Amino acid sequence: MWRDHLTEIIVFSFLFLLVSVMGFVAARWRAPKDMAHLDEWGLGGRSFGGWITWFLVGGDLYTAYTFVAVPALMFGAGAAGFFAVPYTIVIYPLVFLVLVRLWSVSHRHGFVTPADFVRNRFDSPVLALLIAITGIVATMPYIALQLVGIEAVLKTMGVTGDNALARHLPIIIAFAILAAYTYQSGLRAPALIAFVKDSLIYIVILVAVVYLPYKLGGWGDIFAAADAKFDASPNPNDGILLNGNNQLQYVTLALGSALALFLYPHSITGVLASRNRDVIKRNMSALPAYSLLLGLIALLGYMAIAAGVKPLPGASAGSVDNNTVVPLLFDQQFPDWFAGVAYAAIGIGALVPAAIMSIAAANLFTRNIYKEYLKRDASPAQEANVSKITSLVVKVGAVACIVFLDPQFSIDLQLIGGVIILQTLPAVALGLYTRWFHRTGLIVGWAVGMGLGMWMLYQVASPTRKHFGGSAFPLSEFGFDTTRTIYVGIVAVAVNLAVAALVTLALRAAKVDEGVDGTTPDDYFADEGDPRITPGTDRDADSAREPVA
Repeated sequence: MWRDHLTEIIVFSFLFLLVSVMGFVAARWRAPKDMAHLDEWGLGGRSFGGWITWFLVGGDLYTAYTFVAVPALMFGAGAAGFFAVPYTIVIYPLVFLVLVRLWSVSHRHGFVTPADFVRNRFDSPVLALLIAITGIVATMPYIALQLVGIEAVLKTMGVTGDNALARHLPIIIAFAILAAYTYQSGLRAPALIAFVKDSLIYIVILVAVVYLPYKLGGWGDIFAAADAKFDASPNPNDGILLNGNNQLQYVTLALGSALALFLYPHSITGVLASRNRDVIKRNMSALPAYSLLLGLIALLGYMAIAAGVKPLPGASAGSVDNNTVVPLLFDQQFPDWFAGVAYAAIGIGALVPAAIMSIAAANLFTRNIYKEYLKRDASPAQEANVSKITSLVVKVGAVACIVFLDPQFSIDLQLIGGVIILQTLPAVALGLYTRWFHRTGLIVGWAVGMGLGMWMLYQVASPTRKHFGGSAFPLSEFGFDTTRTIYVGIVAVAVNLAVAALVTLALRAAKVDEGVDGTTPDDYFADEGDPRITPGTDRDADSAREPVA
């Protein structure tokens, strides 16, 4: 009953409204003379320094879904949930090598999206269109998952109704507010709010990992309780240690997730908003601090086991919602006012990435679909206006995913999203280092990798669905005599690369035209102060944003 959580609701609402006000005020924060340009609305003027970028990118990658779903996986399956920790450590050295180059070439040419780069690099509007559509499709379920985090908090506070509209009304209101200040302030809104979001999360987690072990009898008792639970589990793969059956899945999922993370459009958007190359380098060195926090967050799942937390009922009959274990843990073990702060941290942790994701998806539509195919002579002001409207549509679509789909299915959609976005790796990530792949080879590789990935995902069953039940593909489907599974995304992108290479060799042997590379080697080392035009041309800054014909 919501009256039993009145203090929590008041604290949650106060902090939620506070950041909403900050979102609207952000329009005046470091405001340019003219916001009617994607560089300003969608990338914050490409002017963010080290601290702002650190909070923005960290707030972008460590979301409400991370806060609730990683501990929930630890609660339900054990050690397998720790895959999120190594992959967020592995990724930063890789990204250091890739995104610094992407920032430079985008700074020089005025690119706003990864598809802009692909369009210029490979002289292929078709390939750019595929990259844009892939980014949008992969981002949509990710936005919906931020709502899952908010919904878990609202369910714990008893803010639910008897029908679908009443149950989802608080989420609809929250995202309506988010849509309003994102429309007005663009990327500056989540950049400003990220300071509050991350500060709250750090405070809540550090207090929790000190106070809860003391209250629950120490780490020895916590791990003993988790071990006892998993020993009684009917699933032999559950446990506080990995076993021979799930090690391959763990490794490939961690690696695949690492490769996918910075291919997502919202990750690239946060990086392109940086002021210079040094900002990105420093951030890639400092962002692993978030991974330390993530490891502590994951352990909340074991603490919930030791505390005897019972998840709330799920959407389907007889199911439970493990996403509620962290909110319930704070509700049971902390004073109401501190639980309210924790809920606010989760709620605000959903707003920051959701805002950046909607902006990134809107930029892809505007630059690589609207401007490329619908209105090639669109002015910068028209681009900004279309992107604003599209960001609203994206948020409505995300809300619809939660209202009309089982939230658990939305979580599986996010896993599918990782498989989808990985198929852009050859064109985007490898394209920053080499143009060896033929543009048609990349298109064919994308199609084969995407088709294989979707077929493999279709074969994956879960206790509630026959198809699309996750991303762990049984190797027995390939004829191997084993019970092991492997992450679908790794297999699909490997086949993608192999096909792209073979088709490239065939087309090169046939001397098929490869198009003209619109970049030069020194574009990939450009830094702050360099003009946003390719050296040796006479295009001005605005025309440099035009797609290369």
